[in-house]
Amino acid sequence: MTRRISLPTGARLVISIALLAAGCARPPAAPVATRPVSQDLVVVVPGPDGKVGAVTVTHDGQETTLDSAYATARVPGAGPVETGRTSEAEVRAIFGPALDAQPRRPVSFMLFFVFGTDSLTPESTAALGKIAGEVAERPEAEIIAIGHTDRVGSDQRNDALSLQRAERVRQELIGLGVSPDRVTAVGRGEREPLVPTEDEVAEPRNRRVEITIR
Repeated sequence: MTRRISLPTGARLVISIALLAAGCARPPAAPVATRPVSQDLVVVVPGPDGKVGAVTVTHDGQETTLDSAYATARVPGAGPVETGRTSEAEVRAIFGPALDAQPRRPVSFMLFFVFGTDSLTPESTAALGKIAGEVAERPEAEIIAIGHTDRVGSDQRNDALSLQRAERVRQELIGLGVSPDRVTAVGRGEREPLVPTEDEVAEPRNRRVEITIR
């Protein structure tokens, strides 16, 4: 995905910190009205999964595209954009407080069920503890459990079963200490298969609950 940022002359803050240069270390001999020079720094930072997007910086009619990890564009108050590269350590040193203030990214889990029931498979039962631990680390997060079925059975039956599965996961999480008002259960029936199949095909990967913590 490419994002486009337009920077007019004198822009002070975009997605980064405005770096201010006073000009000299000592004050002038006589009071002089001066305006700090604004310089914006744009950095492409990889996501948690290591994937890198792209950003196009537009300034004074010049377009510069950054599409690699830790590529930078320094945008002065006037003049051309200066491109370069930084490091993860330098990004942390410059943007640490801003990065720490960001909300944590949503995280998702998937649990699977025995055919025709709301009983979790053994592997999914074992995963519940990990999910509850993730919730505990995000005290302000909300949890959405969305139930699904395969295409065996009627629409009405699968709507009910999908909601039943989502509610089963909700109750399991509550039993592990998650506050009930933080968990919402929703059923989607057979409408959103993970693996598309013909009608009446029993596909284990479609018998699932998707959990999003955000």
